[in-house]
Amino acid sequence: MKQRTLSIIKPDGVRKNLIGEVIKRFEQNGLTPIAMKMLHLTKAEAEGFYAVHKGKPFFESLTTFMSSGPIVVMILEGENAIDLNRTLMGATNPSEADEGTIRRQYADNIEQNIVHGSDAPETAATEIAYFFNALEVCPRP
Repeated sequence: MKQRTLSIIKPDGVRKNLIGEVIKRFEQNGLTPIAMKMLHLTKAEAEGFYAVHKGKPFFESLTTFMSSGPIVVMILEGENAIDLNRTLMGATNPSEADEGTIRRQYADNIEQNIVHGSDAPETAATEIAYFFNALEVCPRP
């Protein structure tokens, strides 16, 4: 089933110059970027995006980190895009991620783990709408 998912290259991925490498991994595995932009979230914008985690112990450090530098947000499209993206990223904790995954290869820790990806169709729809409007989406044939 063709799906869309949100992917974010986090500030550590941008700082490590991994934008091209991450996008290449997605494209080589059947995920097509159909919208993309670089932004620098304010603390309030990061808090809005991660509002579902408000009140959790990691909320403050996560939103501080996500507003610490530029990020690249993109919509990826492809067959079973959500599961495929999550497989390519690897487990949230890089020490638990499978060999060859983005997080296992490049992440420093559970929070600074290079990438974010939606975990379900409903989440993907909400996350995509947070960053993109319909005019910014360019589906490919």
